[in-house]
Amino acid sequence: MSLTPSYFPEKMRDRRPLVHNTLANLACLMLGTIILAIVVRSKTALGWDFVAASVLSLSLIFGFVMYLLPSYPHRRFGYANFVTAFRGSLVSLTGATVICFESLHQADTVLWVLVGVVVLALALDGIDGYLARKHNQESELGARFDMEVDALLILILSVAAAVLAKAGAWVLLIGLMRYGFVAAGWFVPALSADLPPSMRRKFVCVVQVSALCLILVPFVGVPVSSYLAAVSLALLTMSFAIDIVYLLRRRGGL
Repeated sequence: MSLTPSYFPEKMRDRRPLVHNTLANLACLMLGTIILAIVVRSKTALGWDFVAASVLSLSLIFGFVMYLLPSYPHRRFGYANFVTAFRGSLVSLTGATVICFESLHQADTVLWVLVGVVVLALALDGIDGYLARKHNQESELGARFDMEVDALLILILSVAAAVLAKAGAWVLLIGLMRYGFVAAGWFVPALSADLPPSMRRKFVCVVQVSALCLILVPFVGVPVSSYLAAVSLALLTMSFAIDIVYLLRRRGGL
């Protein structure tokens, strides 16, 4: 998507209630995440680096939201964006665990907890869109926010699959493909154009998260995990190929 606004404080002076409401929502989620991270640290072998990584990653996610806020047309942050932000909190905790847990492959309990967190994040994925439609709060910010949280979750899960040796290093392509597509748009302007909504794209996203989540399950090992990753990568490659061809044809590049 081509949603790339600049953050100009002067543009937001007459929208201070929105800024205050957004900051209040994000601050509550940040506080909850910090408390939960500290509790998790006290109950596991994770250290303070886990807490720091959780806070840093969530700060980056919320910073991205504030960057896009000037383009947001509604007066309040909204229930839908709050759900997406909560999903962002879950993703930050998941990513911090994958990065900071030194013996993840030997910690079945931790893996089961991660699977549960990912399932919750996946279940909430459709709720934010439903709430946006129900309360008439649909926006480009909400769609972009939701998409980036999904992309980050897929990247983290692909890293986890590689760390756990459930598939070869090629599994990282699943998580990196979205970012490679965005980077390609910097060099090929046609690829940075907006794409129409697509059920195929949503379906493939759900497949990626579901398959990578299943790969995390302790009793799912090689070669089954590799087959799951390979099928996911093939579907994702096909989906991106369809979008690339569509964009290039629309701009006369093919």
